[in-house]
Amino acid sequence: MAAAHLSTPPEPHIEVRGVHKAFGAKAVLSDINVTFMRGEICVIIGGSGTGKTTLLRLLIGLEKPDRGSILLSGQDLVPLGDREMNRVRRKLGMVFQYAALLDSMTVLENVAFPLREHSSLGEREIREQVRAKLGDLGLTNVEHLYPSELSGGMRKRVGLARALMLEPELVVYDEPTSGLDPFTTELVDEMITSTRDRLGLTSIVISHDMASALRIADRIYLLAEGRVAGSGTPDELMAGKSPLALRFMQASGVDFATARAWRKQ
Repeated sequence: MAAAHLSTPPEPHIEVRGVHKAFGAKAVLSDINVTFMRGEICVIIGGSGTGKTTLLRLLIGLEKPDRGSILLSGQDLVPLGDREMNRVRRKLGMVFQYAALLDSMTVLENVAFPLREHSSLGEREIREQVRAKLGDLGLTNVEHLYPSELSGGMRKRVGLARALMLEPELVVYDEPTSGLDPFTTELVDEMITSTRDRLGLTSIVISHDMASALRIADRIYLLAEGRVAGSGTPDELMAGKSPLALRFMQASGVDFATARAWRKQ
């Protein structure tokens, strides 16, 4: 399911090379080397305290590594100053763990926020674009609602609509299924895959949800103690390519048969 959309061989979109990051005397990431291919869904999986959040912050430029490079389409982001990095961030869409919607704003105002901050569009055109984006994600007649009036799955979709307003080439999802029931989790998984298929976006998903990772990923990276402890396609990992990843999956209680069936849909 995951890679069938690609008509040409993928090329590297983001390359993380030899990245180290410490806070004080504590090394959080050590010699991280990962490549995220253009148009693919890559999932970074791992338990709490394994460095997933730190890697996310490095990818979107909120932190700088102590050593190493992070290349976006061949451009090293590490040396960039704040002004240059702000321009780069327009290429990146961010969907936060709990959607991070502003409770005092309606859905329309939340989704319109990036356009109001970063474009010179008039109010009428902004509203038209917001309604169109919400419609693309199956959200109609909700623009007047407040976040507190939305279900968990709807909040995730509104957060994605906001992330897509500046037409990024890459979207990062932070724990997109955290706190969701199994039915809503499956809806969010479908949202991630369908958005990639429709728009051709590169998608990086930070997650602790192994079942979700196996369903949606083209490639999975397992972090353990700040290092890449295993990587591969879901089929490779389920077949035992990485013994540590296999143990992690088994400890998570993942049903491999269910995951394989979902991927074939």
